[in-house]
Amino acid sequence: MSESEVPKKRFWSQRNFFAFDNVLVFIAAGCCLMWTWGSISAMTRNWTLSQELIERERQKALLELEVETLELENEYYHSNEYKELSARKYQNKKLPGETMIYLPANSEAAKAKHDNINNTDSAVDTPQLANFEQWMAFLFGI
Repeated sequence: MSESEVPKKRFWSQRNFFAFDNVLVFIAAGCCLMWTWGSISAMTRNWTLSQELIERERQKALLELEVETLELENEYYHSNEYKELSARKYQNKKLPGETMIYLPANSEAAKAKHDNINNTDSAVDTPQLANFEQWMAFLFGI
């Protein structure tokens, strides 16, 4: 820069850049930016709080279900049906006229019997088609 340009730029900056209209525009732009920033931060905070509220409502619903389940379970434990079943199971009690039959544990042959039947029924031979033939069958029903 030459020496003659420096006073010109200083004059321009004092007369044109810091003119009342320009300062007013900068202040208005600053206010708009601050308002926009405040609005965005408020929306972000509201969204975060709404997500927390939704999560807490889910937790509350889950806890209510757990409480309801425990209350039903507690009612079941106080019922006569549970008392009868637990007496039969743990104390080998029976009703008058009933006879207790103790069965032996199943042998390995008895356990494997149904596995062999299921394996033979499910093994159906299907012809393997080439990729192109599979596409043709899918698209055109050939």
